[in-house]
Amino acid sequence: MSYDVRALRASEYPWAERGDAIYLNNASTGALPLRTLRAVEEFHALRGEPWKMTDEIQFGTLRRTRELAAAMIGAGTDEIACMSNTTYGINVAARCLPLTAGDVVLTFDREFPANVYPWMALAKRGITLTRIPCRDKLPDEEALLAALDGKNVKVVAIGWVNFATGYKADLARIGKACRERGIYFVVDAMQGLGATYLDARACQIDILACGGQKWLLGPWGSGFTYVRRELVRELEPEAVGWMAMRASDDFTRLVDYEFAYHDDARRFEVITVPFQDFAGLNASLEMIAGLGFGNVEIHIAGLVAMAVEWARSRKDMRLVTPADPAKRAGIVSIAPPDPPATSARLTAAKVIHSLREGAIRLSPHCYNTREEMTRALEILGG
Repeated sequence: MSYDVRALRASEYPWAERGDAIYLNNASTGALPLRTLRAVEEFHALRGEPWKMTDEIQFGTLRRTRELAAAMIGAGTDEIACMSNTTYGINVAARCLPLTAGDVVLTFDREFPANVYPWMALAKRGITLTRIPCRDKLPDEEALLAALDGKNVKVVAIGWVNFATGYKADLARIGKACRERGIYFVVDAMQGLGATYLDARACQIDILACGGQKWLLGPWGSGFTYVRRELVRELEPEAVGWMAMRASDDFTRLVDYEFAYHDDARRFEVITVPFQDFAGLNASLEMIAGLGFGNVEIHIAGLVAMAVEWARSRKDMRLVTPADPAKRAGIVSIAPPDPPATSARLTAAKVIHSLREGAIRLSPHCYNTREEMTRALEILGG
């Protein structure tokens, strides 16, 4: 089963159907569908006439985000906290997990900074971040697994899909190895979720963070964090939000203070969040769910495969992204002889992409077509 890409473009991305640009840069900023723009505008309109805004509209919006996010990763709504970005979710892990002086956190070298600096900041508490060297500039899973048996390893914190190379880690394998050793497993899912499917519990992930503005096609300022149900009550938030408390559910008795967190992941939320952006995120997640997570993954994989095979067929191109389909998601990075000049040529032709770490990064989504990828590759090849 699949969906009608042309119909999707006509209804949600008319600029793409008109040919205004070939947008292959969702790993940087996802393109908002029209339904998402409308959802944000409608929420803003209520702010313009605030007597029409109700508690149910505001907090029901966040409840819906938790439902949609949970369905996307095979989790329960009680395991989802609404967050404004990936970084905040990583900080929840770094600040709330029970780490002490001498503990070690493992990550891959060349990770995106959002999953590095929060752990580096723990050095003042005597906690060490060890970056596992890459092999041929790609994450080395074998070396990471071997390092799990090192002294005082307490956390593995990795990106699911590398932002520059498109390498996709085997979360199930790593998660199993971590659980067997009592090591916490933290995942930055920003560059994978929305392009490919993830079952957080099957992968034995403890904490997962994901912003909404890339592959989830949502607005800036929206996202979520997953905290494994069995772990939620063990962790005490570093940042204390007033609505993280059970007593705050009753707005008529807010000064009857009772310091008792919610028993679910809401204890990590810090209100106020940009409700209008979460309304937009909900619209985008509903669209992706309506298309079918599997259908979207297959569509994106087909476009990425086109670029991979094209690069492998040319002696003047170096494929940075793994050729193995199991080791990639929605990102394909290709290094031409002169990356800056190639990037300038693509930009002039309105092929929107990124230049990352010496390679051209293409990241198609559900609304892109094979014709667009073919055209982009023609221009990339000069």
